[in-house]
Amino acid sequence: MKKGRILLLVVILLNGLPALQSEESPSVETGNSSLRELIVSHFDDDRVLQLFRMFEDGSGKRKLTDSERGSLMPAWSPDGKKIVYAEMTERGMSLRLTDPDGKESKQLTPPGRNLVPSWMPDSKHIVWMVSRGQGDPASDSEIHLLNTETGESRRLFSDPEQRKFSNAMPVPSPDGRQIAFVSNRSGNRRVWVSQFDGSDAVMISPPDTDYHEEIGAPIEQKVPAWSPDGKWIAHWEGVEMIHMSKFTGVRNPERDKQISSTFHVWVVGSDGKNRRKAGRGDDPTFSPDNFVTRAFPDQERGGPKIMIETKAGWKELPLVPPGSGFGRICWKPGAGSQ
Repeated sequence: MKKGRILLLVVILLNGLPALQSEESPSVETGNSSLRELIVSHFDDDRVLQLFRMFEDGSGKRKLTDSERGSLMPAWSPDGKKIVYAEMTERGMSLRLTDPDGKESKQLTPPGRNLVPSWMPDSKHIVWMVSRGQGDPASDSEIHLLNTETGESRRLFSDPEQRKFSNAMPVPSPDGRQIAFVSNRSGNRRVWVSQFDGSDAVMISPPDTDYHEEIGAPIEQKVPAWSPDGKWIAHWEGVEMIHMSKFTGVRNPERDKQISSTFHVWVVGSDGKNRRKAGRGDDPTFSPDNFVTRAFPDQERGGPKIMIETKAGWKELPLVPPGSGFGRICWKPGAGSQ
């Protein structure tokens, strides 16, 4: 599989999206011994996505991977001892496992359309999506479970009724009893929550409207993230980027800006209540103390800006160099998480 094809599949990358007006916000404080650590996927000097370990103020940066084609979508195990991530190869995306220092790396899956790995609370099993289609990965996907110690794996949601639909981007609840995921079982892609076996599924965050009349495209939801305390789920919502010029082949900058202006991160209670718009952007995560982050393209930086919500408001996290591509972040589990 060609590198260009792989990059086209990874629709959650923010590099290259039409830039919107810069959002002003103070920077996070430095020199604080209580700073948390993250794994960040961004370009190296050769403009290849690699994993870097750093503090939330961008200090102490260490390169963990040296992938020929790219490493992205990192997830830090709840016990803090392992990192799972996706690596681009000639034949597709494979999942790999490493320690937090980038050593003892091993391949977990053969190359294919393997995306968005997430840990179970036992720090031994992971779930991820395997895309079967040729277009948007979330349009025809399955959810799989893998034991990272034995290599044993199986498909989740094996009930025939559940298999009628695409199920993608899985994120287990912190206690492992439930799972949030993206599915087209209601028509458009929405975030659902079910028991871990897929039973009792409910749409957790119904949007205000199903269709953007002016753009002429449906409102979609993707990339759920569960807060460490289990109380909140964040997700992206907007008109999908496949309707933009670089995917349609028809140049229309004004329409592209209009589509990107619909990209927002929403937060909803894990009980489906108290839905609110956090702000524009994509790729939400939660810090160990349950504050949501979001990322969006910034014209001045020439790349993504990552923001975190705090008790005092939003702050920028200086994690990605200006002009760099971006392949998601993950936090080291710590204080405030279960």
